[in-house]
Amino acid sequence: MSSSFERYQKRRLISSYFSVVLSIALVLFLLGLLGLLVLNAKKVSDHFKEQVVVTIYLKDSAKDVEVKQLEKSLAMADYVKATEYVSKDQAAELMKAENGEDFMEFLGYNPLQNSIDVTIKADFVTETQLKSIAEETTTKSFVEEVRYDSDLVTLMNNNVRKISFWILVLSGVFTVIAVLLINSSIRLSVYSKRFTIKTMQMVGATKRFIRKPFVWKSVRLGIIGAIVAMGGMAITLYYINKTFPELDFLSNRILIGGLFAIIFLLGIVITWISTFIATQRFLNLKTDQLYY
Repeated sequence: MSSSFERYQKRRLISSYFSVVLSIALVLFLLGLLGLLVLNAKKVSDHFKEQVVVTIYLKDSAKDVEVKQLEKSLAMADYVKATEYVSKDQAAELMKAENGEDFMEFLGYNPLQNSIDVTIKADFVTETQLKSIAEETTTKSFVEEVRYDSDLVTLMNNNVRKISFWILVLSGVFTVIAVLLINSSIRLSVYSKRFTIKTMQMVGATKRFIRKPFVWKSVRLGIIGAIVAMGGMAITLYYINKTFPELDFLSNRILIGGLFAIIFLLGIVITWISTFIATQRFLNLKTDQLYY
């Protein structure tokens, strides 16, 4: 009978530990994903900003020397990431592939112009900067016009500012929620041992002596939970980097390593503080208050 009861108690204990570890792991995993998003928010926004292309349309009278000089000056400019010369014949082929029909058969000639597609660095993708670049480029006699989607640029910059703000807000809120959830799980675990705590206190054990095994047990559970969370983060980061290689999430390994270290330390610190507070609370309660 006693053996059966001991097995039952052991199963309950393992189940309790498992639920605590799972709670800690899930919370730290979500917190880690949010941390990855915060660390890579600028990289993601820069990626989308650099999809904006400024197209410089050239006059038919433009000389090859002038075009090459323009390409060379653009390549040396601080605001340019890449340039690509697109001839009118290449543009016609691209339009033909997109529309599925040859428009030159109806017109009898190619109305398109030679052009240079310029990819601008993310820091310069603002309405003011692009307008200045366009005005400077159109001063050249062989340039017909400069085009870019100004509405898209304005909308993108506004959305980036809004998203950045809400990411910071969510980071703060979620950090508080993470602490509260882990604290709640630890308190429930300690609550189930409240009579053991009080019994030890009644036979003369000091508060420090009573707290020590509870704190170390919770810290070990916190370490296990943090390791599980980091494993989940590593798998998620691997698949994100594999699916979106252009974002190159693994480029800054120091920051990522720092984030993993923070998650690991949070698993230790939060569980240590939560257990300390929870055990202290029950140590300060009177015996008859343990039933409420």
